[in-house]
Amino acid sequence: MDKPVILTIDDDPAVLQAIARDLRKQYGGRFRIMRADSGTSALDATQKLKLRGDTVALFLADQRMPNMSGVEFLEQASPIFPTAKRALLTAYADTDAAISAINDANLDYYLLKPWDPPEEKLYPVLDDLIADWKASFKPEFKGVKVISDRWSPDSHALRDFLSRNQIPYRWLDIESDPEAQQLISLSGEKVSQADHPCLPLVIQADGSKLTSPSVTELAQALGQTTEAAKPFYDLVIVGGGPAGLAAAVYGASEGLRTVMIEREAPGGQAGTSSRIENYLGFPVGLSGSDLARRAVTQAKRFGVEILTPQAGQSLRTENNYHFLTLSDGSEISSHALILALGVSWRRLNMPGIEQFTGAGVYYGAAQTEAAACTNEEVYVVGGANSAGQAAMYFSKFAKTVRILVRGESLTKSMSQYLIDQIDGTDNIEVLPFHSVVEAQGSEKLERILVKDSQTDEMKTFETNSLFIFIGATPSTDWLGDQVYRDQRGFICTGPDVDTSLGWPLERDRFLLETNVPGIFAVGDVRHNSIKRVASGVGEGSICVQFVHRHLANL
Repeated sequence: MDKPVILTIDDDPAVLQAIARDLRKQYGGRFRIMRADSGTSALDATQKLKLRGDTVALFLADQRMPNMSGVEFLEQASPIFPTAKRALLTAYADTDAAISAINDANLDYYLLKPWDPPEEKLYPVLDDLIADWKASFKPEFKGVKVISDRWSPDSHALRDFLSRNQIPYRWLDIESDPEAQQLISLSGEKVSQADHPCLPLVIQADGSKLTSPSVTELAQALGQTTEAAKPFYDLVIVGGGPAGLAAAVYGASEGLRTVMIEREAPGGQAGTSSRIENYLGFPVGLSGSDLARRAVTQAKRFGVEILTPQAGQSLRTENNYHFLTLSDGSEISSHALILALGVSWRRLNMPGIEQFTGAGVYYGAAQTEAAACTNEEVYVVGGANSAGQAAMYFSKFAKTVRILVRGESLTKSMSQYLIDQIDGTDNIEVLPFHSVVEAQGSEKLERILVKDSQTDEMKTFETNSLFIFIGATPSTDWLGDQVYRDQRGFICTGPDVDTSLGWPLERDRFLLETNVPGIFAVGDVRHNSIKRVASGVGEGSICVQFVHRHLANL
């Protein structure tokens, strides 16, 4: 952690140098000693420290300065760092002003000039002040801050990206957090209560700001890799879920120059899971984000290049080379390509859903939005494991979690261990034969209209939070006609490929190979795959062996 700051202010250069020297001698090992030659410059430095997430432990200001006195400075600086101790350096003639400031500016102490010897007249006083400050000190958050209102879809997209990419951040609600207004004011932005044109506002760890950035702009500002370092790779993997990550680890560990492209965040849909409890080797379970973090660390250790957020735009094959155009217009090529595209949450098609997506209606996003749902009523749509895992996670925050299921129970699509956990959780309620038919509200979700299919009764539930987990669809339209897919868009491999398409090579098609030699598909995007994390990891791992065999025959 960065050292807390002691800021001293004096307009006399000789005095400023002397006090800074004595402070550095006694406290330089534990604190960063900063100095300013005027109240105005000190206030500017204080604002910048706040934006960067630094901490001021002590202000030590000279009283008699032109334009802004020491007391005036402390009155303006104290709201920025309210826990910082405040001390005044005064001449004997200014003691009345110093005594008055104890009441008016919450001054903690005043010291008379000269302070020699500091061991007797300076350090004992400051030691006490610093000890008092340290006793209640809570470190400032050093990282990305996102300032917005809760119902901003743009803010939700940024926070979801940060959360899923495991970038530490803090969200400040403009409507309820005084610090949010303070940071906006310090950053120079103007925000009225009715209009927030600068939001979401992102303040980075160094204090720089991004006004209403896109996810890509935020990723680039944070140093995420979005552009490939090379034009050609032995192996290109499109998709960073469990299957793609496994392929990346095994490919790179076996000497292949490997790049992995992920449109959102490594971990894919599994990365959004709050708890995976049936993955081999983790008897107490682990979160999807933990699994993704471990896999990314492992992949990078073997030299995998990871591009995110980035996506495939189009694909063409010439001779033995596969050319992939990315969403930014750049192009990379390879001898082998693994499509580990995963799937996206299936969308509900009914009145109000699109209008409130990101403003009370969410697909997945349990870990991003859960804390904001504290003591509220949350509704989860879906009856598979992802819905059950989300409900269990929300139950730690929400007052009540209701799971809406179209069927008669959860048993057809949810693992028994999750059903047992849900049954044993007091604030989770399962409503079978219930389906959402409309989302209602003004600027945010305020209520949902639900139909009971057994009685045809229409029910209205007041809520600000609806989370949807109703299965998934593949995002494979960009592949065009080159790669053969089934009617639902899942990629066919091995014996599932239509035999009428022919095969140009003497060798047989490999088990996970598509109709195009050297292009493979693994994980949830593959036709008739087992939709489980372990099976995705297995397919990604064994696919690399087929890649090696393909490369050996070139």
